[in-house]
Amino acid sequence: MALGDDFVVFDVPGVGRLGLMICFDMWFPEMARQLAWMGAEAIIVPTLTNTIDRNVELTIARATAACNQLYFVNINNAGRLGNGQSIVVGPDGGVIHQAPSTREIITVELDFEHVRRTRERGMHGLIQTLKGFRDAAVTYPVYQPDAGPGAFKKLGALKMPENGSKPKRRK
Repeated sequence: MALGDDFVVFDVPGVGRLGLMICFDMWFPEMARQLAWMGAEAIIVPTLTNTIDRNVELTIARATAACNQLYFVNINNAGRLGNGQSIVVGPDGGVIHQAPSTREIITVELDFEHVRRTRERGMHGLIQTLKGFRDAAVTYPVYQPDAGPGAFKKLGALKMPENGSKPKRRK
């Protein structure tokens, strides 16, 4: 299995621009910010979460929508394979719909003009996140080509933990 390295957006004529991420991508704010920078007004994220961190993902969905002033649609598998609790969040971070842990057909209307107004005037008339990011005098060192490893150097290798069990010794 290989990881992807493309950012995907597409236009729905007469409606707006959508971005796509999958599952674990939502844990990386840079993914959503890149899609927003590419014009995404909504991000759709199919997910398969069947672990105890679903509540954290729901928080990430709300924060991602607000920080990028877009709709965030996180559809999680329900039933035997997933925890359900799919969520649709508006560009102001408000929950439009959250499903229960059971299967459900979700029908919502996304108002892309609301995204455009929010980006132009600010969330609640206050926060213009994307304009602030664009116009900031700050250069973020972590995003510079010559950025050193910083705190990342101390993290160790990316691998699954052994769940507290001791490795078996071979005789």
